[in-house]
Amino acid sequence: MTRDPTPAAAALIELRAVTKTYGTGSAAFQALRGVDLTVTDGDFVAVMGPSGSGKSTAMNILGCLDVPTSGAYLFRGVPVQRLSRDQRALLRRRHFGFVFQGFNLLPRTSAQENVELPLLYRGESTAARHAAAREALAAVGLAGWEHHTPAELSGGQQQRVAIARALVTEPTVLLADEPTGNLDTQRGREIMELLAALNHERGITVLMVTHEPDMAAYARRIVRFVDGRVASDTLNGHVVGAAASAAAPTKAAAPENA
Repeated sequence: MTRDPTPAAAALIELRAVTKTYGTGSAAFQALRGVDLTVTDGDFVAVMGPSGSGKSTAMNILGCLDVPTSGAYLFRGVPVQRLSRDQRALLRRRHFGFVFQGFNLLPRTSAQENVELPLLYRGESTAARHAAAREALAAVGLAGWEHHTPAELSGGQQQRVAIARALVTEPTVLLADEPTGNLDTQRGREIMELLAALNHERGITVLMVTHEPDMAAYARRIVRFVDGRVASDTLNGHVVGAAASAAAPTKAAAPENA
């Protein structure tokens, strides 16, 4: 089912005719070739496509890690490409959480200390950092694991710590780049159940890059990139996981520990 290009809900994120070119002259490479994309508040979008299709470039622009060569990126109506570097950094810190395929945890640092890092950069007090980190770890099913280092955790647990680190700043948008890429099938499903529950229960907008159709099935919407363009943008008629019960009166059950 093709998505209505003019959804009734107000747009949280809009890309309008966005291009991105790297290099100049004969060495120039056009990674994005006029991308139009609208994401509403509370959406769960899986972004798919072959390597080199532009999906990661688009995610970097959405996360304020890069800027378009041309076109417009609007966040709640604000033209992001017109912001200064410092203003984009502030927008990123206030509204975006990031989850990466490789976890990106500090190896000799406890789970709690890893989760506290974004709050340390914000200048939060020690007491506030400790309380927020414990709450975020509990939210991903890791209460009691605060003082374990990454080497003492399974891959699924490490990814939960990474998700807790992204959640601790209470982001509007969670950007997940291949969040299950380094996990086995069972751990991958547990992480997807967690992301779906966070989307359903907390209303966090989730944008996820994935190569795996089984993982994309948890999203409400699937956007496919090909050759720097959006080739298709469809609603998922067979959502699995917590989002599938969005119409139910009860909340989805919290995922078990990995």
